[in-house]
Amino acid sequence: MYKASILLIEDDDRLSWVIKKGLEEKGYEVVQSFDGTMGLRLFEGGGFDLIITDLILPKINGLDLCKKIREKDKSIPIIMLTALGTTDDKVEGFDAGADDYLVKPFDFRELWVRIKTLLKRAGMSREKLPDPHIRYADLEINTDLKKAFRSGRELKLTPKEYNLLSYLLRNPERVLSREEISRDVWGVSFDTGTNFIDVYINYLRKKVDKPFATKLIHTRSGMGFILQQS
Repeated sequence: MYKASILLIEDDDRLSWVIKKGLEEKGYEVVQSFDGTMGLRLFEGGGFDLIITDLILPKINGLDLCKKIREKDKSIPIIMLTALGTTDDKVEGFDAGADDYLVKPFDFRELWVRIKTLLKRAGMSREKLPDPHIRYADLEINTDLKKAFRSGRELKLTPKEYNLLSYLLRNPERVLSREEISRDVWGVSFDTGTNFIDVYINYLRKKVDKPFATKLIHTRSGMGFILQQS
């Protein structure tokens, strides 16, 4: 069964993880961003069915972000979250292109109902799937075919390498700790006594970076790994 993919742009770390966990329990796939600039880049990478964004964000605020998204996509549902609940605030949000507006604090069940309503209105079904391509720089995966490409050249990946690359592509320009990768890709708690994540990162580098001049997968000492042009 197809899982709807949601882009969550929220700079409150605790609230973001609470929403992500709740939506994943409801069967959705959730990708997080903690600022407007990264949120826009993730959106441009494609593959999302709905966007949830805070109004007050670092780098690009929610209103400007919403306008930029609408310049590229008139139909993707957008829910705006904010602590500002006056009529003027709501009108401004709707004028920017938001489909719905939820004032903090809110009951998670209310957010869930609104997501279901907007996805239904957008015609989400097994027969109507979103763009299967997710891109960053000249790197791309096709989620339907489960294949990866760089500069148009297919990369021969194992299933686990593909899953790891997919995770990096859905979280570009963000340092991902070994704990996060272990939990979200392998579904297990990270064991500090092993180096299996480093081993797989090295496998991936040989296929994604070694044949190309520009390296995309980088190590941040003591912190983790990041997909970034440099």
